[in-house]
Amino acid sequence: MRPLDEKETTLVFNKLHKFVGGNLKNIVLENQSLEGPDPNPGHYCFRLQKQRVYYVSESLVKRATNIKRENLVSLGTQIGKFTKGGKFFLTIQSLNLLAANAKHKVWLKPTSEMSFLYGNSVLKGGVGRITENIQVNDGVVVFSMADVPLGFGDAAKSTVDCRKMDPNGIVVHRHADIGEYLRMEDDL
Repeated sequence: MRPLDEKETTLVFNKLHKFVGGNLKNIVLENQSLEGPDPNPGHYCFRLQKQRVYYVSESLVKRATNIKRENLVSLGTQIGKFTKGGKFFLTIQSLNLLAANAKHKVWLKPTSEMSFLYGNSVLKGGVGRITENIQVNDGVVVFSMADVPLGFGDAAKSTVDCRKMDPNGIVVHRHADIGEYLRMEDDL
């Protein structure tokens, strides 16, 4: 497990910024760790292990130095992966981090939650509420009407365009949803 280099850090921060905007400083700088027996466990940091990026407390990173790299399977919360081509994408495990700091949100009606959890995009007819000022291709976190985070994706239309479109138009293109825990359990 090693720290991210400059190029990797830029890719990760750009992707996170797409979803959390200015709240990225909360994730990187201001989020205090509560893990570990140390009186002052420190902050959270990003680490890379086998092309996967983890969000982990500094206290746990110090303890993990006692374990060989090839024996270390996971540490902290996996937030994403790098592809063989060098691109970074967020995985469903990052949902709690994104939901707590989300800039743009969409709430689904109970009738359309299952469709989203089966891997489909969000349609206009299934949107219960939507935050203002969403632009095309902004990162959006999808919630149920009970404020339970269900997944995230990219906005297909702006907030203004959503109000004018027909009920079968796509509002959010799905990137990940909590249904992946069942559909892809071998790959996670």
